[in-house]
Amino acid sequence: MVGCGITGEKFEPKITAMTVDDTSLRNRREILTYGGALGVAGLAGCIGTTDESEGSEDAYTIGMIDSRSGSLADFGERNQKAKEIALADVNEIGVKDKDLEILVEDSEGDIQQGVSAAQKLVNQDGVPFIIGAVGSGVSMAIYESVIQGTDTVQLSQNSTGLGLTDFPGLLRMSPSGRTQSIALADIISEDGYDEVAVTYINDDFGESLYDAFAEAYDGEVVYESAHDGEKSSYSSLVSQMDGSGADAWLCITYQTEFATMVTNMYEGGYEAQLYGADSNRGDSVLEGTPEGSMDGMKVVEPAAPEEQDNYKAFAAAFEDEHGEAPTAWSAFAYDCVITAALSIQAADEFTGAALQETVRDVTRPEGEAVFTYEEAHSILSDGGSPSDIDYQGVSGPIDFDENGDPRGSLKVIEVQDHAYVSIGSRQS
Repeated sequence: MVGCGITGEKFEPKITAMTVDDTSLRNRREILTYGGALGVAGLAGCIGTTDESEGSEDAYTIGMIDSRSGSLADFGERNQKAKEIALADVNEIGVKDKDLEILVEDSEGDIQQGVSAAQKLVNQDGVPFIIGAVGSGVSMAIYESVIQGTDTVQLSQNSTGLGLTDFPGLLRMSPSGRTQSIALADIISEDGYDEVAVTYINDDFGESLYDAFAEAYDGEVVYESAHDGEKSSYSSLVSQMDGSGADAWLCITYQTEFATMVTNMYEGGYEAQLYGADSNRGDSVLEGTPEGSMDGMKVVEPAAPEEQDNYKAFAAAFEDEHGEAPTAWSAFAYDCVITAALSIQAADEFTGAALQETVRDVTRPEGEAVFTYEEAHSILSDGGSPSDIDYQGVSGPIDFDENGDPRGSLKVIEVQDHAYVSIGSRQS
């Protein structure tokens, strides 16, 4: 890959000593400033525009940035399991007589680490397509600091923050969190609560979902407060929420933080009807909280079409391989891999510019509905064009709109006997 700079040497930005505890990194309005501090603003204009490599001799190589560790590791673990199933489905057939290979980097759920991972994949490894990331703030930081201004395709597997809609070049497989916020507002009102106390994680995901909720809620938000992540205790916060007098509490945060909050609530003897967004739910939350401490809580999250044949096949393969059922998040990760493979199969060459032309078309509703990689590959390998197929994912119809957002549906989860139980669905 051609380097950048007057001397022609490859530019190697130095990362300043910052941590995600710095609230400026949690706020989308500061991401561009942060990107400047990394020195990648100048880098972005020349990454991914000259590399026309066909990948390795035996494989096409793309990248994936996932939360292998940190507060979103539950998502990352499921994503990796789904990725392996998708790769097996793709490589059983091949992509233009090659395999698909995915280089995975860990974002740790951290903006700084996510940007560093993207720099490595794009600048050093030269991948033209990146799947990533999980956290919305991380996805946007990657796009604004590394991807924007290049031909590299970025497709997030799990980001639901409303801010992604402002960047049409940043695609995502999971639907916008706005639909969750509206559904939560409706459910809390339907449950008879005309007052609510709200806390939200101090980043774009939390801020944007709270803003959408406050706009949609018919009742009164009697308490609202942003909180920082990765704190050892939120006792003061839950005490203030209890002091608001609201019987309904909405927590928009991540799994690690929420487990700490619930434990603090339980230890303090506070009782409230709890509600949450998709990021609250996870096995680590159940494992990290006292038995019965969340019973009755309701969570709204994206839903997969569980009665659809391709989802059933995916779920069966997932359970056979991993001994557990997949989630909608697993399905999103699977569909990211399949969409990437179809984009490569349909493109004239293995470059970011060519993949930009095909990644949306292979899922558009104008084409023939296909439900597996094999069906789609058959049409493309027989001379079909990207617009001849409409891949219907195991997560449901994709159909990226002009903002890079997909379609989607929601389900409502309730905690019963310290376990998650689906109690209904809602259309987004």
